[in-house]
Amino acid sequence: MQTLLLLALLAQTPTPVAPAVDPAKQRLETSPRHHEWVQIRQGERVLHAYVVYPEVAKKATAVIVIHENRGLTDWVRAVADRLAENGYIALAPDLLSGAAPGGGRTADFPSSDAAREGISKLDADQVTRDLAALADYAKALPAANGKLAVAGFCWGGSQSFRFATNRSDLASVFVFYGGAPDDPAALARIGAPVFGFYGGNDARINAGLPATIEKMKAAGKTYDPVTYDGAGHGFLRSGEAADASAADQAAQKAAWQRWLQILAGL
Repeated sequence: MQTLLLLALLAQTPTPVAPAVDPAKQRLETSPRHHEWVQIRQGERVLHAYVVYPEVAKKATAVIVIHENRGLTDWVRAVADRLAENGYIALAPDLLSGAAPGGGRTADFPSSDAAREGISKLDADQVTRDLAALADYAKALPAANGKLAVAGFCWGGSQSFRFATNRSDLASVFVFYGGAPDDPAALARIGAPVFGFYGGNDARINAGLPATIEKMKAAGKTYDPVTYDGAGHGFLRSGEAADASAADQAAQKAAWQRWLQILAGL
């Protein structure tokens, strides 16, 4: 009788559910590549950046990876690691350096919402100076071959487009679901080809694409936007999730393939 009662109680006990695996954390913890934090000084200002080196025998192209509006997260650092896995020096700046409570960076904000608020208060010229300092640092690395690309996501996508108007020596620009500067004179300063990656279900961003296409065409610039049907905003991140939609998964895979193919041709 007691055995039957025990079996009945065990049958009613919920089976423990294993915590979901965070693919970004898992990648960072298992990566064999060299990762390091660096500090880039501009007078009294210090920019923190995360750098990942590829395991290659020759000098490599450097890629600046600009984070979303939630700051430099594990996911962005994991993107940098994946770029390094494919042969590139990846440099991910924490553009919230000095903006967190106590003068900290992204990790020192109490929440993602607080980081977003911090992003909204950043001075645009400071962002440009930070990216310029990081670009100079990247090109001077002994392991770098002198070629420099920039990529960004969401807010970072807009920043990559904007940085292209302020940096003439970029080899390529990758804009993931970010907007373009409105000023035609700024677009006229772009010297590198710009490649866009957009989700089909992202009307907020996509509403501006026709005007950007026309302005870039009028300026005689190379702009190659690709829209992935059914994908939402942020698909490069959300497409990794176990519960991602089929459209986001497909867009994430196709975007990575396209990105790496273009980089390989630099």
